[in-house]
Amino acid sequence: MADNNINSNSNGNGNGNINSNSNSSNSNNNINSNGDSSSNNRIWKALRLAWRAIARVFGLLAISAKMDLAWLLRDTKYAALGICGDVVNNAATVSGVFLIASRFDGIGGMSADETLLMMAYSTMVTGIFTLFGAGNNIHVSRIIGRGQLEHLLVQPLPLGVQLATSGFAPFTGGSNLIAGAALLAVAAGRLGLRITLPWLAALAAYLLATMAIIVARSYLVSSAAFYAPAAAEEISSDAIEGTWILSTFPLSGMPRFVQIPLLTIMPEGLMAWFPSLCLLGRPPLGMAAYYPMAFALLASLAANLVFRKGLDHYARKGSNRYVPHGFRR
Repeated sequence: MADNNINSNSNGNGNGNINSNSNSSNSNNNINSNGDSSSNNRIWKALRLAWRAIARVFGLLAISAKMDLAWLLRDTKYAALGICGDVVNNAATVSGVFLIASRFDGIGGMSADETLLMMAYSTMVTGIFTLFGAGNNIHVSRIIGRGQLEHLLVQPLPLGVQLATSGFAPFTGGSNLIAGAALLAVAAGRLGLRITLPWLAALAAYLLATMAIIVARSYLVSSAAFYAPAAAEEISSDAIEGTWILSTFPLSGMPRFVQIPLLTIMPEGLMAWFPSLCLLGRPPLGMAAYYPMAFALLASLAANLVFRKGLDHYARKGSNRYVPHGFRR
């Protein structure tokens, strides 16, 4: 009898332990599965939000492109004159340097074909600028100085999204980009460069960094228009076009006391000369090939800080370009 009681008790305890262990493991599995499903739901939600944001940006770019096409079709003569004017203006700017390089078999250690590559890069930068900056969204001091920023602030879209998409003009502003790409292909063929995917990725990265520097410098100086709208209305034009001619000239033959300021204080050397030499595989002055990217990052951070501070001042003080009845001074 005692043995039977012991066996029955041991069997009962064993079954209880097994059941309790199985129950705890099932609860752990349920917790893990619930945790995995909730994390997956958060990931999918974030992806959906990102996709909606990207789709919204492309939709706004499509609206700007439609408006650009409407202007081209409605006023074809003047649109064509504008396109031709952009091409001629840029060709006149870069051809002079290339002709000098051809006549004297290079400039400052750069051959005529290498100079042509630099001119092609400069033309592509100009093309990207006119492609995405047709609505004064890069010359932002004009928007601020003319009291037009309120027109953007009342829209149900973030200010940054509007500024990034409002100047897209693929039909009337892309001619220089196409011409620059054609010049780049010619220069690469004459130099015997191997056009590989890494090289194209480097080209895209340098173009992005160059545009970031241009936009950052424009927004940095345009912050003055928050405090003096009338006086600083065209300050972005002076910052961009005022010294642009320097960016089309090779700095290879210049002394260091000229090169260093043009790579730091006035970064005209980063507009075409430095990236072109990096694409040729020989970064100048012993500097790292990623220097333009680092400079673009620092310039963008500085511009963001100063622009936000000016915007806060503008939100508190407003614009003095309007009288109480709304008429512009």
